[in-house]
Amino acid sequence: MKIALIAHDGKKADMVHFLSGFKDELGRRDIELVATGTTGSHIEKSGFRVNKMLSGPLGGDAQIAAMAAQKELGMVIFFRDPLDKHPHEPDVQMLMRICDVHNIPLATNPASADLMFKALTHTFDGIEDD
Repeated sequence: MKIALIAHDGKKADMVHFLSGFKDELGRRDIELVATGTTGSHIEKSGFRVNKMLSGPLGGDAQIAAMAAQKELGMVIFFRDPLDKHPHEPDVQMLMRICDVHNIPLATNPASADLMFKALTHTFDGIEDD
């Protein structure tokens, strides 16, 4: 499964912290991580292997949307900062619309991402269900 990871600037640390909580589970499964450029650099520095696209404002959101449209993604985790302005907001909206059109799970905050990852790894309340 390929999982796309995107985070606005104010949420990049949240993304790294979130992924760190699932490091063991992700390592035991055949999961490929892809991310927009700067988010990917932060994720890579925390010890994860990640395929980096362009930075979001330079087209990375659109690259990930293209993967979604071609049904190459199993899910998208996009930690958005709803309180800040983003010059590439049309790309963000396009990505979210593409996920809806192609029925690709999309989490936009840590709480929904946590539920999706727990379902993916079958881990609830610290109990693994393999």
